[in-house]
Amino acid sequence: MKRKYWEIIQAMPATEIESTVRRFEELELDGVWVPQLHSPPFVTLAAIAMASKRIKLGTGIALAFTRSPTETALSALDLDRISGGRVVLGLGTGVRTWNERAHGIVYGKPVEHLREVVQTVRAIVERGHTGELRALDGKYHKLDLTGVSNRKPARTSIPIYVPALFENTVLLSARVADGLLGHPVWSMRWIAEQAQRLEKTLVEAGRKRDQFHVNLWNYAAVAPNRKQAIDDMRGTVAFYSSIAQYQKYYAAHGFGAEANAVIEAAQRNDSAAMLKAVPDEMVTTFAIAGTPDDARERVEKMWQYADSMTLSPPQYFVGGNRLAEYHAAIVDTFYRD
Repeated sequence: MKRKYWEIIQAMPATEIESTVRRFEELELDGVWVPQLHSPPFVTLAAIAMASKRIKLGTGIALAFTRSPTETALSALDLDRISGGRVVLGLGTGVRTWNERAHGIVYGKPVEHLREVVQTVRAIVERGHTGELRALDGKYHKLDLTGVSNRKPARTSIPIYVPALFENTVLLSARVADGLLGHPVWSMRWIAEQAQRLEKTLVEAGRKRDQFHVNLWNYAAVAPNRKQAIDDMRGTVAFYSSIAQYQKYYAAHGFGAEANAVIEAAQRNDSAAMLKAVPDEMVTTFAIAGTPDDARERVEKMWQYADSMTLSPPQYFVGGNRLAEYHAAIVDTFYRD
């Protein structure tokens, strides 16, 4: 069976969307994710739906707390209708500072908040059109859903995936979601540990692993020169290491001091110090960086735990031409095998 790869797209002019998506379908990719970084993913995904015929459309991820669960559910239902039933709804917490500073919302306890949003969105998707929904009295959202939707949906069930860095979100995905998105800086050790935890929790919940989907994300710099690949990936690892909320993750791998140095350098806006603080071993622990053979070996190990995979070129401190080269290397190394 051909392995299932996904790509990531952000908003771009319509003609570029059309040509990019056409190429992805020619490569027989399984789906595309649109992340919520500076804008919601639904508009871009609607444009992709119009430009495509087969490829799946994923919010990867939509921030769960920055809009009401009602709006999220109705947006997903509309997108599913437009695309003929191709939507995968990724919902995640995002980092606290971005939620509270840029969106001015209550972050709360993120895992319990995300659980409530997932369950509310699912209820609206599955039963909103039936007229049976009334009041949902949650901790974070108190909603009167009487008459919320009377249109028959394209599907009465849209897959909901939850992304995870730490174990509590892995457990949440197994209990309330249809799939898990592994964080793009998961190490091989972390992937194996979380896969074991996921399978144990699915069994406890009376669920079967083959009815649950795992999409593993990872950044990949593939080049003939291994040192060049590591150097070009260093900035992406540094960027994620600069997120204070993730510091305990790096500490758990023995890179706590390095992550603290990156955080301090980022607070000074000292990019050179950020890069200097990340050793080669840290790069290759949290990302794929090396020759095509190095990359294939790493990805083959990941396939033990994945149903599909999303590989992305390094995103930070890398110029546009080099970025395009790394994307082409992913295509040649993995999609054409």
